[in-house]
Amino acid sequence: MINKKSKFSVIKEIFSWASVLAVAAVIAIVLNLFIIANSRVPTPSMENTIMSGDRIIGFRLTYLFNEPKRGDIIIFKFPDNEKKYYVKRIIGEPGDIVDIKNGEVYLNNSETPLEENYIKEPMIPEADMHFEVPEGAYFCLGDNRNSSEDSRRWVHSYVYKEKIIAKVIFRYFPGFKMLK
Repeated sequence: MINKKSKFSVIKEIFSWASVLAVAAVIAIVLNLFIIANSRVPTPSMENTIMSGDRIIGFRLTYLFNEPKRGDIIIFKFPDNEKKYYVKRIIGEPGDIVDIKNGEVYLNNSETPLEENYIKEPMIPEADMHFEVPEGAYFCLGDNRNSSEDSRRWVHSYVYKEKIIAKVIFRYFPGFKMLK
């Protein structure tokens, strides 16, 4: 026979666990909506930096006080369909001129191609391309240039700052890796 005291103790314990779970759920929701962006990368467009199927974390507050900069890996709303999120590297900043010639990226009429030690392999040369990045926008490319749908191919070639969700800071699956 269960007495009133032990019945009250069981109810108190259940309420205690429910409270802990509710607080944890609220914290997780707030973190996911306002602090971090948790994403899975479905394509090989960022290999070898981020592999297809990797899970990454982006920090949503990075660009609240800082401007995005060349080399940052970002999560953003795809300019041609904002229901999709993409992950790419910023190559061109506002006001930059980006030329792609013979499989090399040139910035601001430089005679020397951009040094890109993060790309998977040299780009397969194709017709020369010229882009002038508007104010408030960024030109983004995948690190696996030969298998990336990026600013070179989109109808709307640029990612505007207000469409950037987060700066990618690390990969957590499979295995932890800080990203630059």
